[in-house]
Amino acid sequence: MLGRLAQVGAACRKGAQRQWWAGGRDTSVTALFCSASAAAAGGVATAPAATGALGAAAVSAGAAAAGTAAAAAGSAAVVHAARAAPTPLRRLAIVGASLGVGAGAAYLVFQPSPEALKAAYLMPVRLARDVYTAAAIVLDYKLSLKPDLAGEEREAVLRGCHQRGADRLLQLCFANGGIYTKLGQHVGQLDHLLPEAYVETMKAHLLDRCPVSDIDEVRSMFVQDLGAPPEQLFAHFSPTPIASASLAQVHEARDHAGRRLAVKVQHAGLRESCAADVATVEALVGCVRWVFPDFDYRWLVDEIKENLPRELDFRHEAANSERCRANLEASAKAGAWHADRVHVPAVDYRTCSPRILTMEFIDGVGVTDVAALKRLGVSPREVSLLVAETFNEMIFTHGYVHCDPHAANMLVRKKDGHVQLVLLDHGLYKAISDSFRLEYAALWRALIFADADGIRRHAAAMNAGDAYDIFAAMLTQRPWEEILEQRSDHLHVERSAETRQMAADYMAKYGREISGLLQRMPRPLLLLLKTNDCLRSVDYALGQPVNGFVITARECSAALARERLRGHPGALVWLGVAWERLRVETRMLLFEALVYWSKFKARVGLGRGSKAAGAAKQPHPL
Repeated sequence: MLGRLAQVGAACRKGAQRQWWAGGRDTSVTALFCSASAAAAGGVATAPAATGALGAAAVSAGAAAAGTAAAAAGSAAVVHAARAAPTPLRRLAIVGASLGVGAGAAYLVFQPSPEALKAAYLMPVRLARDVYTAAAIVLDYKLSLKPDLAGEEREAVLRGCHQRGADRLLQLCFANGGIYTKLGQHVGQLDHLLPEAYVETMKAHLLDRCPVSDIDEVRSMFVQDLGAPPEQLFAHFSPTPIASASLAQVHEARDHAGRRLAVKVQHAGLRESCAADVATVEALVGCVRWVFPDFDYRWLVDEIKENLPRELDFRHEAANSERCRANLEASAKAGAWHADRVHVPAVDYRTCSPRILTMEFIDGVGVTDVAALKRLGVSPREVSLLVAETFNEMIFTHGYVHCDPHAANMLVRKKDGHVQLVLLDHGLYKAISDSFRLEYAALWRALIFADADGIRRHAAAMNAGDAYDIFAAMLTQRPWEEILEQRSDHLHVERSAETRQMAADYMAKYGREISGLLQRMPRPLLLLLKTNDCLRSVDYALGQPVNGFVITARECSAALARERLRGHPGALVWLGVAWERLRVETRMLLFEALVYWSKFKARVGLGRGSKAAGAAKQPHPL
C-alpha cells in the first residue's frame, strides 16, 4: 500500500509540474500538496508508526496530517477541477479537498487507535481549560487586591481570592479528571505551604469524593475484561460506589460463598484521557520553561510518564500489595512490634484484570477522623506512632515504599484488643536501592543530630551541591540555622498561618534553586518527598502527638547499624552501634519529657506569659 501511494504521489507530482510550466496559475497549490504527498509516501516506510497520543494529536491538528498525505486520486481530481477560471471560492474548495483527502490518507497510513484519536481531541480541550483557569485565578488576585487596601479589609479580600481560586482549581480537577485529580489531591497535603482555602477545598472533595463512572460503563468494563457483567460474577454487587478516587471507584460486593468484597473499578476512558493529560502537562511544562528558563519542571513529566502506566494496571497494584504483606511478615518475625498491627487486604484474583481489582472488604474509620478514633477507643497518639513506625521501616529497612499514604488510603480498626492500621491503594510504590537507602538514612541521621558536616556530605551524594542548606530545608521544613540547633525538638514544626506565609515567601525567594534541585536530585527522592508531605499532613490532622523525626532517627540509625554489623562484625563495632542506639533513645526520652512538661505548664498556667515573648520569633517551616 505504501509503495502504491508513493507511485501515485510521484505521478501526481509530475502532472502538476507539467501544468505549472504550462502556465496554469491554480496548479501551484495542487503541486505543493502533491509534492508533499509524494515526499510523505516515500518516507513513510522509514518513519515510526505514530500511534501514540502525540502522533494522533498531530493528525488531528491537521497541519502535519494534511501536508503529509494529499492522496493522489483526490489531488489529481483537484487539478482538473482547477482548470476553470480561478475564484476565491474555488481556491477554498481546492484547499479544503486537499486537506480532507490528506487527512484521510494519513488516517489510512497511520491507523491510529480510538484511544489515540480521543487523546488527540482531549489535549487541546484540556489545555484550553488550563489556560482559562490560570488566567481567571491570576486576574482575580490582580483586580481584587487594590493598592489602597490594607489591614483587615485586605485580609478579607485576600481570603475571598483564595477561596475563589481554590473553587476554580477544584472545577478544573473535576472537569479534566485523571492526573489533575491526583495533583489536586497532593495540593490537599501541602498544609504547611499553601493557603488554607486551597488545602481544605482539595481535602474535602478530592480524596474519596471524586466524580463517579456510570454503572453502565462499569458493566461494560466487566464484560470487556472478564467476559460477564458483575451481577453474574458476584452473588451481590452494589451499583452505587462507596468511594471514588482519581483513578477508580470502589463497589461493595459479596461472592457466592458470602464473603464481603471491595471491587475497585477503573474510571471509564481514563487511559485515553491520561494520554492527553501527559501530553498537556508536557506542553505546559515546555511553555513555562520557555517563558521562565530558570524553572525547569521536566522532572514532573518524567515522573508522570514513568508511574502513571503502572498505576493504570491493577496487576501491578496486586503485586505491590503482596510484596508489602511479605515485608510486614518478615518484620514481625524479626520482632518489630508494629508489623503485626498493620494489615494489607487480600486480593481475590478470580475477578481481577488490568482495570478491575477485587479485595477483601475491611471495615474501619479514617486515619485522621479524630472523633471516630475516640469513639473506637483509640488515641491519636497511638495511630500517629503506628503510621510513623510503619513508613519509616518501609523506607529505611525494606527499601520498598508506599508513596501515596494520604488520609483516604489508610483505615484504622480494632482487632484482638489492639489498634490495627489498614493500608489501601497500593498502586504507587517505589523500590530504592540499598546504596540510596543507606545514604538517605545517613542524611536523616545527620539532620536529626544537627551534624552540619554530615548534612553537607550526604546532601552532596544527592546532587545538592552548594545548595545543601536549601535541600535540608526542603526535607525538614525548617531553616538552616534552626536545623543546626542542639535541641531534641529542633525539627518540630508548629503549624499556623504565619508559618504558611513564611513558607510561601521562602518558596518565592528560592524558587529557582528549588527547581534546579528537583531537576537534578535522584528520581527515587522525588516520590519520597511526596510521601513525606502526605505523612506530615496525616500527623498534623492527628494533632502532631509524636515527634516523627525522632522515630525517623531510630529507624535510620538501626538501618545504618545493621549495615555496619554486616560489614564489620566484632565487639568494638557492636559497642559503637549500642552507643548510637543509646543516643537516639535518650533524645527521644528528652523530647517526651519536654512534651509532658509543656502540657503540665499549660494545665497549671505557668506558660501564659511566654506567648508574647514567643510571638517575636515564629518557627519558620523552611
